Amino acid sequence: MNIVLAGMPGSGKTTVAKLLESSGKKIYDTDEQIVKEHGNITEIFRNFGEQYFRQLETDAVRKLSALDGIVIATGGGCLLKEENVQLLKAKGKIVYLRAKPQILIERLQGDTLRPLLAGGLEERIHKLYGERASVYESAADIVIDTDGQTPDQTVQRITELIL
Repeated sequence: MNIVLAGMPGSGKTTVAKLLESSGKKIYDTDEQIVKEHGNITEIFRNFGEQYFRQLETDAVRKLSALDGIVIATGGGCLLKEENVQLLKAKGKIVYLRAKPQILIERLQGDTLRPLLAGGLEERIHKLYGERASVYESAADIVIDTDGQTPDQTVQRITELIL
């Protein structure tokens, strides 16, 4: 069974995935897979658009979800596509790392690597949160609130619930 980490940008997916590696699980990040195979995400968005990126994301999900016993950190928009949710659930449990918008904004201050957050971090986070929170909730097998939690505490909770 795979552990699939989902949530907004800044929710801690990548950090928590790296900490879960100590449980003996191999970790994969859908964004890292895309970068490895296709190059810089910002460039992909700029040159080909979000739709193209989302198809690359589904290709990465298809490859990773075929594996078993791994941790998959998904990109923030990955679960917006029902096909991705179904692929990830086939061999995994989706863990939604939930954080309030203000916490996400604090965590993401100064981050310039996320193309969907360009042009006003606060406004973009609130907009994306409004569009995505219910999708994460409905796709999740487990919801963990990360507000006020350290990444180690989040990993401990995942371990209690899944491992």
